Amino acid sequence: MMLNTGFGGDGVGLINLVSYAILTVFVVGMMIGRTPEFLGRKVEAREMKYVMFAILIHPVSILGFTALACLAPSTVRDLANLGPHGFSEVLYAYSSGTANNGSAFSGLNANTPFFNTTIGFAMLAGRYLTLLPMLAVAGVLGAKKRVPEGPGTLSTSTPLFTGLLVFTVLIAGVLTFLPALALGPIVEHLLMLDGRTF
Repeated sequence: MMLNTGFGGDGVGLINLVSYAILTVFVVGMMIGRTPEFLGRKVEAREMKYVMFAILIHPVSILGFTALACLAPSTVRDLANLGPHGFSEVLYAYSSGTANNGSAFSGLNANTPFFNTTIGFAMLAGRYLTLLPMLAVAGVLGAKKRVPEGPGTLSTSTPLFTGLLVFTVLIAGVLTFLPALALGPIVEHLLMLDGRTF
């Protein structure tokens, strides 16, 4: 759900996957010194600004609302578990909300005005703030003239592109969410191996 490229509300995973596909085409095009092309249209700075907004809103929503909830004094009352497990409960709630699943760990009392409101805003951000910039990208790319394929065109229907796309998604996800995962689930697992549970 943190990567949200296949799971989540209807269509949101596909929108994020297309965002990452355009990002992959752009990065690879810059690496080989060619103008990036996606579906026969040149990808330029304007489209990349929209794509980056769409890609960044997902982690900003998850991590921003998680940070806000950790700062709220009422959150401690709503947690059944403290320590890293409590942080994992909050992180999961906003990951799920932003990915439009809407579930939470059983230890978190998410039925409070604070959590209902903030998880609702996370759902709105996860759905619409990723959808609107990608609609703008579709409009900009649709208005451009088609460019004929040349020797430097990166085909998006090959196993090589699939591997590059998976690599881009994983690198972006790892770099974005590893610090938060290290504070919660990873620390909790290491403490559990040491015999400490929460």
